[in-house]
Amino acid sequence: MSYGYTGKILHVNLTTSEITVEEPEEQFYRTYMGGSAMGMHYVLKETPAGVEPLSPDNVLALCTGVVTGTPISGQSRLSSVAKSPLTGCIGDAQGGGYFPAEMKFSGFDAVIIKGKSPKPVYLWMHHGEAELRDAGHLWGMTTGDAEDKLKEELEDKRIEVLQIGPAGENLVRFAALISMSNRANGRTGMGAVMGSKNLKAVVVRGKQKPTIANPEKFKELQKLGKTNLEPTGMDDFGKYGTPDVTSPQNKSGGLPTYNFNSGTFEKHEEINGKTLYDSHLRGHERDEQNRFGRDTCFSCSIKCKRVSQIDEGPYKTEAKYGGPEYETLATFGSYCGISNMDAIIHANALCNMYGMDTISCGATISWAMECWAEGKLTSEDTGGIELKYGSAEAMVKMTEMIAKREGFGKILAEGSQKASEIIGRGTEDYLITSKGQEAPAHMPQVKRSLSVIYAANPFGADHESSEHDPAYKAYPERMEQIGLTNPQEKLALNEEMMRFAMVT
Repeated sequence: MSYGYTGKILHVNLTTSEITVEEPEEQFYRTYMGGSAMGMHYVLKETPAGVEPLSPDNVLALCTGVVTGTPISGQSRLSSVAKSPLTGCIGDAQGGGYFPAEMKFSGFDAVIIKGKSPKPVYLWMHHGEAELRDAGHLWGMTTGDAEDKLKEELEDKRIEVLQIGPAGENLVRFAALISMSNRANGRTGMGAVMGSKNLKAVVVRGKQKPTIANPEKFKELQKLGKTNLEPTGMDDFGKYGTPDVTSPQNKSGGLPTYNFNSGTFEKHEEINGKTLYDSHLRGHERDEQNRFGRDTCFSCSIKCKRVSQIDEGPYKTEAKYGGPEYETLATFGSYCGISNMDAIIHANALCNMYGMDTISCGATISWAMECWAEGKLTSEDTGGIELKYGSAEAMVKMTEMIAKREGFGKILAEGSQKASEIIGRGTEDYLITSKGQEAPAHMPQVKRSLSVIYAANPFGADHESSEHDPAYKAYPERMEQIGLTNPQEKLALNEEMMRFAMVT
């Protein structure tokens, strides 16, 4: 078999409980490689035309990458692909942590899931074998509780779990797949697809490490990454994480605020990366954030993942549910006009507990807040909750109601576009969506090539489908390696910037 792969694809029919193993030829791997391309191959090949996203016939593909499981920074990634219940188009969501590497170690490059189980089950993949087990006792549990129960049940604390929370069970259209109780395959509603199949979790364990063609050269690359953290800026990125871009985004006029009505937030410093690191990461009271407040993914030396813990007050939060990324600080923060960091941390934890995409959740709430501000929604619609910009209490309350599909949360659980169709009254005028998916926290007004990507991307507005405009000038050596040698002026939207978007 080719280096990097196990050579095995697991196929699971939940309707019949049939499990089979495919061993593709080398040419298959050379063509589709892994990740999104491999996932889309199986979804397009095995999903009937016109299928409803939440029907048993929708195929869900979970695919690792070529270098997933190798001991180098940034490689532990998993793509989940299916027809999206949020957009009705192809859906794609990616996540990191330790699950992707452990899935490769379990003996499989990908798992292709179809059908619907007559009762809740979980898939147990271990040491080259796979089986379906009853999950009735796990149904309804939050992610942290379910993971703890599985580790106890399987008598192995080193298993990794990719699961849905109650939001996925309740078919919230932007439900996510969650691993480690704090890593998310967040976008396009893959959690709802898994929930519609009565599949609570995929649990993995194994020791089959991928082979490497040139181990000595690989070791050189390992050392290169570790010794160049500071020169490449990865040292600061690890310290402050993705939240470090909050204030720079604001300075450029690109921090979405009040549901994209502004690109600047007057209280941005209260929700930026430095404030999070200095005052809200676990261990900050003793200046031990680097030890207790930073987490990492398999074999990654950067440690950019945030860990927050709140022990007192209305927003108590357990460390197991991690901490907010930049997108989350923006969607629950500036989008909604909120600067209460504890409330944002708690909303992030709720999304990880119940299994929801923080981007679509926060953006849907901010859309509802603009509808409230414009008089399109009243307390009669919301069950008495005043969805005012700046109300941290209302934002947190609505986040939990969406996950549980309670009250007005039942409508917002459909996503903002479908919610506007239900409510009417001109609420569609305030949507910030592409193909039904809420826009991430990067404004195309200042990153012009993203405007085309948001509109043309097959799974809706997405900030990871291409590189962002400032990178063309910021990283000339990297750009030259992929044939991009003609950086354009700021705010340019021309043929060269379209080439930049397509190449990256």
